[in-house]
Amino acid sequence: MKNSFWGEIIISLVLITTLLFYFKPMYFLMPELMHPFMIPLLIILFLILAGFILKETPGDERSQLHKFISTRFAYFAGITTLFVAICFEALSEKLDIWLVVALCVMLFSKFIGLIYAYFRH
Repeated sequence: MKNSFWGEIIISLVLITTLLFYFKPMYFLMPELMHPFMIPLLIILFLILAGFILKETPGDERSQLHKFISTRFAYFAGITTLFVAICFEALSEKLDIWLVVALCVMLFSKFIGLIYAYFRH
């Protein structure tokens, strides 16, 4: 588990750093002409991260609890961020539909996960 822990942390940080290059204030670091070339890199990093997430198997109760806690933090942060973004964009009357779709997908997948866990375990 420790090997996948550090690998997951490193891949996550590289993915976050790459995504931050899309911000306009960071124009001096990555010109807009380079953005299309970053898409394959983002896809590869995302697939590696998904591989880490899908193959993880916590060994004991303590490591399983750590995964549950981190998952709860990530879910809450994602829901909160999308909700705040939807509120701000709705107030400015230019709501991006992808924010609503992402929030609905997160809520629906949580719902499906709860049903799956209830009937499976």
